[in-house]
Amino acid sequence: MEIRRSASRGHANHGWLDSYHSFSFNRYYDPARMEFSVLRVINEDVIAPNQGFGMHPHQDMEIITYILGGELAHQDSLGNGSVIKAGDVQRMTAGTGIVHAEMNPSKTEESYLLQIWLKPSVKGLSPSYEDKHIDLARKLNRWCLIASNDAREDSLLIHQDVSLWATYLEADKTLAYHVPQDRSLYIQVAKGEVSINGILLAQGDALAVEEAPEIITLKAEDNTEVLIFDLPKH
Repeated sequence: MEIRRSASRGHANHGWLDSYHSFSFNRYYDPARMEFSVLRVINEDVIAPNQGFGMHPHQDMEIITYILGGELAHQDSLGNGSVIKAGDVQRMTAGTGIVHAEMNPSKTEESYLLQIWLKPSVKGLSPSYEDKHIDLARKLNRWCLIASNDAREDSLLIHQDVSLWATYLEADKTLAYHVPQDRSLYIQVAKGEVSINGILLAQGDALAVEEAPEIITLKAEDNTEVLIFDLPKH
């Protein structure tokens, strides 16, 4: 297990956007942090009120936005428009090409989110979009499937052999994750503080696990939100 501390990430503060990069992105470049399996980007973004990303293009990437606080307004060249809030997730298949904008519609509150990019299993897919609300009860002290390649358990559909799980674990609660054979894991702490197989991790920290044990055990030191990416062997 490789421990990746929050402070080791790339950081860019543009005033309207404060962003931490788990992998090489934009002006942050680290040849040792290009990707992990098919996971290409995890950006922890805080967007100022009435600010955001204007219309810009993407191609051949599966993009997941996981909202931790505030709101985010989405518009794209397919005609989709929505406002997602804390507890919501969205998936955009860029495929052959899509143009979209992401703006913070609030005049007073920041948007706080994780933006995740996964490399698709094939290129040239038809662009598409979907979003879902995940009730807290679905991930409270239990695993909730957020995205998968077959949309099982009412998860977002992604075009890659990845299962993205989330939990909101209350202080002092424990939760086990049973790892399928021949899989790698990337574990991201979105909020709080948690011990994973005896390793203490805080908000923004991650574990990159190439040779996963059969069971990963989490113990929350505080109210904690954790994402697990169950990935093809790295």
